[in-house]
Amino acid sequence: MLFLKENLKKFSPTSLKLIAGFLNKGAVLVLPTDTIYGLSCLADNEEAIKRIKKLKGNEKNKPLSILVSDLKMLKKYVYLSPEQEKKLKNIWSPKMRPTTVILKHRSKLPVILTGKSAGLAARLPKLDFLIKILAEVKRPLVSTSLNLTGEAVVNDLKKIKDYFPTRTLGPDLVVDAGICKHKRASKIIDLREDSKLIIVRK
Repeated sequence: MLFLKENLKKFSPTSLKLIAGFLNKGAVLVLPTDTIYGLSCLADNEEAIKRIKKLKGNEKNKPLSILVSDLKMLKKYVYLSPEQEKKLKNIWSPKMRPTTVILKHRSKLPVILTGKSAGLAARLPKLDFLIKILAEVKRPLVSTSLNLTGEAVVNDLKKIKDYFPTRTLGPDLVVDAGICKHKRASKIIDLREDSKLIIVRK
């Protein structure tokens, strides 16, 4: 488990390439997000997704969310009608709270990611640092809260060794941007029906 200190307001191209290099090699990372710290890997890497589920103690069929860099990337993996796209642009506007949306997927990502569900949960992050990483790897990232299933999220990375006491069993790279000020995960909306929005998590 390697640690990388990072200033999210002054991150360097070198750091981005280092992080992208780890992801492209199938690594599992701890990354700061626009909500809370999360465990991440490339969304098309089945073995890395299995590692994340094992680290968290997740149920095998529990779905995970992804991060995308823009609508163009999202459309590669989900079906999006003009009406849904219109709603999504409003939901993902800069002024709105970070929100994950569930849409019908195109079956282009590993089944273990979606938990055999027809839906895929995706979010456009509001953090430039993450957008740059997504642009570098050119693929979506898995993003799930940094905690063991059923336990409190980890906002202070000094405590991470309490969760992953040995380097061999923990994430491969931990990007430390300081204590996370955010206390809750994103809002979740099911957008699969054009006629209505279903709030899954407030």
